[in-house]
Amino acid sequence: MNAITQERGRHYLLTAVRHIPLILWAFIVMLPLLMLFFISFKDNAEYANTLPIMPPKNFLNFENYKRTLIEGHILRSMLNSFILVVCGSTLNVMLGAMTAYCLERFDFKLKKYVKALYVASAIIPHSLLQVVIYKIMYSLKLTGTLGAPIILYALPGIIQVWIFLQFFEKLPVSMDESAMIDGASFLRIFIQIIFPLLLPATATILITQSIYIYNDMFTQYLYCPSTNLKTATTALMTFSGQFATTFNVMASGCIAVMIPTLILFLALQKRVFAGLTVGAVKG
Repeated sequence: MNAITQERGRHYLLTAVRHIPLILWAFIVMLPLLMLFFISFKDNAEYANTLPIMPPKNFLNFENYKRTLIEGHILRSMLNSFILVVCGSTLNVMLGAMTAYCLERFDFKLKKYVKALYVASAIIPHSLLQVVIYKIMYSLKLTGTLGAPIILYALPGIIQVWIFLQFFEKLPVSMDESAMIDGASFLRIFIQIIFPLLLPATATILITQSIYIYNDMFTQYLYCPSTNLKTATTALMTFSGQFATTFNVMASGCIAVMIPTLILFLALQKRVFAGLTVGAVKG
């Protein structure tokens, strides 16, 4: 019995040691969020005289959140973000699936070069292309509207195309050939046969792209600077100025903006990881 007890104790000790780095990393990640949560309930005096890590005296002080709703127009900004998320992520999925379908099912002369361009787009920093992209959007008279960010978000990148390609490799070409014998066009094959089989990849890209669009600030601030077109992230800049910044009110705005993405990720995280891992290992 002593040997069995010692073996169990050694097993539990090794398990605890292996989990120490994960616990430390979780603490490091959660500490800024915890400090942000505490600051959001503090008034100006308490914030100035206490450490950020210290809990507030009153968790029922919602004055900062009221200012966020009234002065920051968070609800209207969230509506603009919702429009960008729905339009941008939906178009991104459709165009990404169509691009992967063409690259996987069709053979053409420039196929290798198109794939190389997608890889190159991941290497080149997007900030280097913003001057050219802005000039294009300005010439199309889309600056100052939601149309410019929607178009930019709709364009599929290498990640979206790669995920869809992993799924296409597992779909037999015989399905396409059978449908073509029955007289189906390529578009009908894609919509009625291929696309429904891409549900795991579609769910993954929809979720990740939605979170990216919702949290993106650079593109939305660049093309939608006006007050009526502010999004959830750019609305937080209302409380940040050149000479003064109300950090406690901004903290409450960050918490409010964070809630939708947190709920979405916690509810659908299994689909995200399933879509990323399916197709990673080939049989």
